[in-house]
Amino acid sequence: MKSKSLVGFLILFLLILSCKDEQVIPKPKAKMRLEYPQGKLADLETENFSFKYNQLADAELNGDNAFTIAYPEMKGAIFLSYKKINGNLSQLINDSKRLSYEHAAKADNIVEQPYVNPNEKVYGALFEVQGNAASQSQFFVTDSTEHFLTGSVYFYSRPNYDSILPAASYLQNDIRSIIETLRWKK
Repeated sequence: MKSKSLVGFLILFLLILSCKDEQVIPKPKAKMRLEYPQGKLADLETENFSFKYNQLADAELNGDNAFTIAYPEMKGAIFLSYKKINGNLSQLINDSKRLSYEHAAKADNIVEQPYVNPNEKVYGALFEVQGNAASQSQFFVTDSTEHFLTGSVYFYSRPNYDSILPAASYLQNDIRSIIETLRWKK
């Protein structure tokens, strides 16, 4: 009888040891890796300026001095607006900065990156908005005497920074290309 109870106790002890209380953790959902092709550059010419933009985008004139560079695959666009300077440069710069910093309520951070190209007389700043803001990037450029161009990136979806980060980075690179290839006309 002693050996039967010893065997029973041993079996019960082994069953208790083998049944660990581990919580089953579900496998996390996979995130799709978004990669966008590097497009060739196309020229956009107006009477006041010219620049190169990504050929994979659709550029269109929205008004006398407003342009949209649409990225249908990303459901996003870069909106551009041109103004002549009439003694109001500081007001235009302040308005552009104010528009960028209005996103601060929803943004985690706003990084201002100045841009200076004295050879082409292009001066300005790119504002990278990090977080769930409506616009992920804003910029302005000027020659400081006649021309002023502003731009912003918007997506046609609810802002979710983690989801749109690859597309936002891609469009920020396109904005840098626009700024670097911008040439004013006299």
